[in-house]
Amino acid sequence: MTKAASIRIKRSRADLIFDIIVFIIMTAVMFACLYPLYFILIASISDPNEVMNGNVILFPSGVTFEGYARILREQRIWTGYSNTILYTTVGTLINLFVTITGGYALSRKDLPGRRPLLLIIAFTMFFNGGMIPTYMVVRGLGLIDTMWAMVLPNALQVWNLMITRTFFESTIPEELLDAAKIDGCRTSRFFVQVVLPLSKSIIAVMALFYAITHWNSFFNALIYLTSPSRHPLQIVLRNILLINQPEASMMDDIASVLERQRLAELIKYGVITVASLPVLVMYPFVQRFFVSGVMIGSIKG
Repeated sequence: MTKAASIRIKRSRADLIFDIIVFIIMTAVMFACLYPLYFILIASISDPNEVMNGNVILFPSGVTFEGYARILREQRIWTGYSNTILYTTVGTLINLFVTITGGYALSRKDLPGRRPLLLIIAFTMFFNGGMIPTYMVVRGLGLIDTMWAMVLPNALQVWNLMITRTFFESTIPEELLDAAKIDGCRTSRFFVQVVLPLSKSIIAVMALFYAITHWNSFFNALIYLTSPSRHPLQIVLRNILLINQPEASMMDDIASVLERQRLAELIKYGVITVASLPVLVMYPFVQRFFVSGVMIGSIKG
């Protein structure tokens, strides 16, 4: 055996060991990420006493769908779902319009006042008026207890705007616009017919980021919405959990308190599953755009 062959054998063994170590680490990371979701799912259909006793680890125990039955019987759940879908859809469309058009405009070096504008926008990432001034602005605009209070105050996230701007700078060369102008193409037509078809990855990534933010929106609804008929899903589920929390008093017997605690535990895991399922279903359809969208948008700043 030659020296070169011996080096190749040692290198291949080292590569094999490295691959095994990486596989073990990534498997552990995957398990750490997926197991909490799996546990919530099996706990939501298990007997709460078994869950509290630590008997539910890998498989459900004492299977029951009582929690889901109680949750889905609530008309408030369906009202909350419809409100959340409305807020998420309208809010994401507004976010995409502002972010994509703003990011493209800021990526063009011929934009007047581009650098001062970027500095002003970046400043808002670190400093803002705070909750009370924001509430006063929303109230002054007459948006309290309306759908617009859920979508307009968060119409733009500066970090997403910066990622989008960098994506356009890295992906859409100025020469492409110059060639289009020579052919008589206006900037608006160039943006719609050339830029947008080439930007499907960043649009998908931004849509997912914004949609998840709107879907999980809780604090804004708690501040700005007063009518129960306008509450999103997160507020409805919070109210259901609070109603079913056991409150022991001297007049309650132990059996009643324990039963209410059991029901609260059962509903808790079911509520998490109901609220998270749509996002988990949507994620695989846009996951393939993440690498091409976020990585390209973060190469150059």
